[in-house]
Amino acid sequence: MARLATGIWVAAYRRRLETEGIGCFILAKGDETSGTVVVKHCRMDGTATAWQRGYDPMTGERAWMVYSEGEERQVDEALSRARGRDPDIWIVEVEDARGRALLDDPSFN
Repeated sequence: MARLATGIWVAAYRRRLETEGIGCFILAKGDETSGTVVVKHCRMDGTATAWQRGYDPMTGERAWMVYSEGEERQVDEALSRARGRDPDIWIVEVEDARGRALLDDPSFN
């Protein structure tokens, strides 16, 4: 099955978040076609979780998996190291005090 180009996926995700009134910022722009996407969700309380798409080991299906979690500063450091290893990575920051990142929406898997 053909996959959607990363740049198009990020644009659609950003638009969807905006329609829900959720803040979204592109912290790092990667490869338009096949860059990896990491979504950093800030809960506005000093903590954050970063998710990266991978494959669920139990089902073999694509799923969002925790890449880093904890104090926002620690998550930022992990993402900085990831960006140093892979300049093609996209980092999308989502800010929502209510805990919404919409990654459970089936259209984003």
